[in-house]
Amino acid sequence: MIYRGSCHCGRIAFDVEGEIGTVIECNCSICRRRGHLLWFVPRASLKLVTPEADLSTYTFNKHVIQHHFCPTCGCGPFGRGSDPAGNEIAAVNVRCLEGIEPASLQIQQYDGRSK
Repeated sequence: MIYRGSCHCGRIAFDVEGEIGTVIECNCSICRRRGHLLWFVPRASLKLVTPEADLSTYTFNKHVIQHHFCPTCGCGPFGRGSDPAGNEIAAVNVRCLEGIEPASLQIQQYDGRSK
């Protein structure tokens, strides 16, 4: 299935392909504050519809995850990084996907604060 996602104002828009299974609710300092529910997909499954230059990026701690956000509305629709095996992944905030009701998803807690 292909989902359309975007930031609040629409400046950042993307398509992501896959089947949403379990999503992750992380308690690290950024996810907790932003309220992200993350769906991890291979990076190739996420295609920007808007220009890459419209993204703003924030990194912190070990600087291995690129937390992308919109410089206009501040919404953080996805991040990019690598999994432990070195595969390039995207962490999609399912709250930014059209037609998805977060309450209907299986949510797994992740202790990112201790990592």
